[in-house]
Amino acid sequence: MSIIGWTPVRATKNTETLKTAHVTTAKELFSRYVNTVYQTAHLQETGMDLGVFQKALTGYFNIKSANNLAKNSSVITVVDFSKSSREKRMWIIDLLNNQLLLNTWVAHGQGSGNDMATSFSDTNESHQSSLGFYLADDVYFGKHGRSLRLDGLDQGFNANARSRGVVVHAADYVGAGTIAAIGRLGRSFGCPAVSPAVIDQVINTIKGKSVFFINGNSSDYTSKYLNDTVFANFTAQDSTMIEAPRS
Repeated sequence: MSIIGWTPVRATKNTETLKTAHVTTAKELFSRYVNTVYQTAHLQETGMDLGVFQKALTGYFNIKSANNLAKNSSVITVVDFSKSSREKRMWIIDLLNNQLLLNTWVAHGQGSGNDMATSFSDTNESHQSSLGFYLADDVYFGKHGRSLRLDGLDQGFNANARSRGVVVHAADYVGAGTIAAIGRLGRSFGCPAVSPAVIDQVINTIKGKSVFFINGNSSDYTSKYLNDTVFANFTAQDSTMIEAPRS
């Protein structure tokens, strides 16, 4: 077990100074961890932005500390709608083994834009994508076949996901053929839709309350899961999440 802590250097140091020293140490540890996973999983080679990955992991550990995840859940899904729909902008990553499990195309809502998603909403019938942290929850069969419900965790940004029917589902308009035909992916009514070729892999990998994060270009988005408590929470994780990553 790796233990991160601090020891007073002088008796005259006040409590606030010591707390700051502890947070700085934990922050550095967290930053090293993010970079290590990023490099080991070869995320840069797939176009993943390091800053987006750090945001996703910040939320992951804060959500984990709130006991919202399934026991031993180490999988995180990151969708980056700041990228063109022509790019493979969904990543599913196993944090326990520092391994990229899938990098694939994903559609945004037709109300959010054409090739680029520029507008986001949590309003019913907006047909826009919603930013923020979700839990990928239960499987059901609907009009798009086997699909996966999402529970939005960010009030004011995606908390209406269930009532809006925002789910992960398959769509024929997601794939290389559509990009070749119209220059971009097709668009959904707000769901992060994926290719029928990968839908079962996606659902089977992330179902059961794993973290699902949608990033986008928006100056309005905020989240309680993107706060500095992650540094304290991170140091309290079990040793498999703090030790040097597995190759």
